Amino acid sequence: MQEPVAEFTIVESIFVRQRNCLMVRADFTPIFTDYYLHLMDVGQRHPENLDTTLKDLLAVLTLHLTARPWAETIAWTANLRAPRVNFFATGSSTHEYIVGRLFTEDVREPDRNFLYSQTTTPGNPPHNSTIEVETTDPIEWIQHFYDQSEQRPGRVFRLPDDTYVLIAAQPDFDEEWLTNLTADDVSKISDQEQTKTLETRKFKFSCGCTIERILPTLSAWKDKPEELFGDDASLTLQCPRCAKKYLITREDLA
Repeated sequence: MQEPVAEFTIVESIFVRQRNCLMVRADFTPIFTDYYLHLMDVGQRHPENLDTTLKDLLAVLTLHLTARPWAETIAWTANLRAPRVNFFATGSSTHEYIVGRLFTEDVREPDRNFLYSQTTTPGNPPHNSTIEVETTDPIEWIQHFYDQSEQRPGRVFRLPDDTYVLIAAQPDFDEEWLTNLTADDVSKISDQEQTKTLETRKFKFSCGCTIERILPTLSAWKDKPEELFGDDASLTLQCPRCAKKYLITREDLA
């Protein structure tokens, strides 16, 4: 009998002693399951290559969030030339969520591939950074991101059974060890290295959007509904974070 899927993805932060590296790992089956249930709910189905890329992006951003301070909310957007598509993901350790979607229509074609990152913390202005990426693989994106924005090496590995692992360098890290790591090596770290579990966090695929949160985006049309609705009594608005659709009426706007 198949075991039920857990409600949350549990993300472990583990310090690898002597190597001075942080290992962040998780089984993303719960998040990927909720992601597919969400796609069914919004009536979407992505081509396999785009679907895989978005799942990888959700995984690597979750690992990165766990390696960062609790209070941060981080959003990543990858604007690619070929295929011409935007991948979007955002999450927060404080609220324990990760969510993302694809944009395939009306996507601006860049002259190069870019990854845009925005980090926000309460009471502070957003911190933005942009890096150029050469591939369509989020595993390689985050490694470039760590080199350029984090100013320290970081590597991500895909392991069997929807498991992903981030190895992030700490001060005085073992550079040769980190550079030469393979996926097989990473799968055996807990058995072959001295480690200490620092903390665990739990994430789920969730947006939290509601019609009450969507309506303020239409505030500019509150006093001129005819420009927004035309001759229609309602319109459909899509959540920019998860693509869920909401039917908005003139009464809602009022």
